[in-house]
Amino acid sequence: MNRTAFSATVHCLTGCAIGEVLGMVLSTWWGWSNTGNVVLSISLAFVFGYSLTLAPLLRGGLTLRRSLPLAFASDTLSIATMELLDTAIILVVPGAMNAGLGDPLFWGSLAGALFVAFWAAFPVNRALIARGKGHAVVHAYH
Repeated sequence: MNRTAFSATVHCLTGCAIGEVLGMVLSTWWGWSNTGNVVLSISLAFVFGYSLTLAPLLRGGLTLRRSLPLAFASDTLSIATMELLDTAIILVVPGAMNAGLGDPLFWGSLAGALFVAFWAAFPVNRALIARGKGHAVVHAYH
């Protein structure tokens, strides 16, 4: 169960990290405010997190109509946990929100926040899997 929960949390971390980095890069490039940055980054974290679950389900022959509820059920709580903690950490680290993409503070605070968020999401995924929910449901289709 720990191995499955760890794998599910790595999956969540991957989607969150891709979405957050892309969101921060785009919002910085476009000159958006910190609020726009956070909203875009969180939105893209959910999009990429769900996409990483949807892709194998669709490749496995499930329809989008059947795959979407599975992705939402398996990933929403994990992504939400990770994003809540990750964003809170970034917001409280002095200067992290205003650090540029070339600043070590930007990457260091992001890496630290994702590390902490991973370990917060791991027990969430483990509890879901123990109850036959979360990624336990999705793995039945792999």
